[in-house]
Amino acid sequence: MIRATSFEGKSVAVFGLGASGIAAAEALRDGGAIVSAWDDGVPARDAAIAKDIPLVDLSVADWSGFAALVLAPGVPLTHPVPHWTVKRAEENGVAIIGDVEIFARERALHAPGAPFIAITGTNGKSTTTALISHILRHAGQDVQMGGNIGRPILTLDPPEPGRFHVIEMSSFQIDLTPTLGPTVGVMLNVTLDHLDRHGTIEHYAEIKERVVLGADIAAVGIDDDFGLAMLRRRIGIGPVVAFSAEKSIAPGYSLLDDTIVCSNREGLAVKLGSLKGVATLRGKHNGQNALAAVAAVRECLTLLGRSSDLDWQGALSSFPGLPHRMEEIGRIGKVIFVNDSKATNADSTEKALLSFPRDIYWIVGGKAKAGGISSLAPYFGGIAKAYLVGEAADDFAATLDGKVPFERSGTLDEAVWAASDAARLSDGPEPVVLLSPACASYDQFRNFEVRGDSFRGLVASLPGIEMRAKP
Repeated sequence: MIRATSFEGKSVAVFGLGASGIAAAEALRDGGAIVSAWDDGVPARDAAIAKDIPLVDLSVADWSGFAALVLAPGVPLTHPVPHWTVKRAEENGVAIIGDVEIFARERALHAPGAPFIAITGTNGKSTTTALISHILRHAGQDVQMGGNIGRPILTLDPPEPGRFHVIEMSSFQIDLTPTLGPTVGVMLNVTLDHLDRHGTIEHYAEIKERVVLGADIAAVGIDDDFGLAMLRRRIGIGPVVAFSAEKSIAPGYSLLDDTIVCSNREGLAVKLGSLKGVATLRGKHNGQNALAAVAAVRECLTLLGRSSDLDWQGALSSFPGLPHRMEEIGRIGKVIFVNDSKATNADSTEKALLSFPRDIYWIVGGKAKAGGISSLAPYFGGIAKAYLVGEAADDFAATLDGKVPFERSGTLDEAVWAASDAARLSDGPEPVVLLSPACASYDQFRNFEVRGDSFRGLVASLPGIEMRAKP
């Protein structure tokens, strides 16, 4: 754990006692702060008591003595309305921060040169963060990965000059981290998301941009208008590299015929590795993720004065991927089975359908999101048959009627058996049984992880299956 010594002797309020909130409270307590922690939920307060975290009802507390309010990222800061703790903090001139800000202050105080890579973007953050960590570990580096993926940042080992912290950051976390200052700030992309928490896409993008504006060096994806504008603004501030999965750029990082290429201003190019045949990095969206990861690692090592002559191909080819995200879990002969349970909306499923342009046996459905799957119509031509499950089955049947063959399977087990039988009869070179539901899981499963694990278990029971190891 990272001890929050920068708040030693100071009174700090902590609101929101999920995993990151409890970690923050423990880090502050162990660093010598006077902690007043609270949560509106009784189970969360009970969990804090079990960790010996001091509880104080912040609704009746004296806020005049607090040096800071550490707010959980899930608590509204501005939209749709500020949380009551935010209003109390503002009325009393109390700084409002998050757990990543505590990390940033500890790094600045104790190890300001420690390598720190922060990753954000609407899509691909988790895969990019995991891939950066994997590349660095493949090169023998000491890596701590966390933030919005895996472990809360304050549960990681402390910053040190030879230790890389690779941290995924949501817009909620960025909004609570005024002194972020990473070695490398990575911006992947910006699309419509979280407007209920940020009001407008422009405000959402402005928050995301903070990751690159305060970095020693920025790596910016320019395949959307927001990213291109961020690149132009950053050029006037400090070092920046661009990456694009859509076109060849110089200087910058590009994806050319599945090969990651870095070009300088004179057009001289260095090939750094190929994604061809890397099952865990299928699709153009993963091409962007891989470009970002390679750029971040290469530029970070160069900035630190270390060699960037790594075994890039070995690192890319050995990447295990993430569970439930375009995860190839097994094979029966030429038929592959892909767990994309994380695809809880049509935008996410679009990436899966683009990654397998034909002979798809698509398991889809659950608790439908607004808009359903009508936006996926341009990709219906690649679907051999759809297997409809859950509450959305009737609505999706109406969308697919006359366009895609389908059957109402109802449950995941029925869909897996039917899809696998049909796929094995295909004449195609590599039929795919694809779980990419484009729906929330809550009608039949507790969350998308449970849904994906159930899919894995059902596939594992099929005769003749050769399962891949879990990531």
